[in-house]
Amino acid sequence: MSTAMGGPALFIGGDTTFVLLVRPELDPADPGVRAAAEQAGVSPEEFAGPGDVWALVVDDTFEADGGFELPGLRDAEADHFAEQLHTALGAGEPFTVEAGPVLRLDARPAAGEAYAFTAHVTPPEPEGAPTVSLEIGPLPLATLLADLEDFRRSLA
Repeated sequence: MSTAMGGPALFIGGDTTFVLLVRPELDPADPGVRAAAEQAGVSPEEFAGPGDVWALVVDDTFEADGGFELPGLRDAEADHFAEQLHTALGAGEPFTVEAGPVLRLDARPAAGEAYAFTAHVTPPEPEGAPTVSLEIGPLPLATLLADLEDFRRSLA
C-alpha cells in the first residue's frame, strides 16, 4: 500500500505504535501503479480502480509490517466507528469501541487531557489467527477529536 494517496485515513498512535484504518486510493500516475497495470494488461486508471477497499494497518516495535485488507467494510461502517469513538472521548471516562471482529479499542483517560488505548487486533485470515494487543498513548484529547472530525469529513 505504499502507493496510497488521498484516501480517508484514521491514525491512532505515535511513531512506532499505532493502528491505521485507511481506504487507500491508488494514483494512476504512480510509476509502480503504471508498471503493475502494464503487467496486468489494463490501463493504469482501470488498475487503480475506485479505491473502495479498506485496510487496517498495525505496527509496533515488535511487528514491522502488520496489516490486512477489510474488503467488506463500507464507508458508513468506518464513519460509525469514528462517531462512536468521538462520542465516547467526550464523556471523559473509560470505554470500549469495536470495529467489527477485527479491532477493539479499550480507552482510558490519562493525565493532562489525554487518552491511552489498548488496541486488540484480530486478523480475519488465517482463521484462528491470534489477537495482537498494543498499548498506545497517551494521546492528546484535542488532537484525537480533531483527527476524528477530519476523518469523518473525508468520508462525506
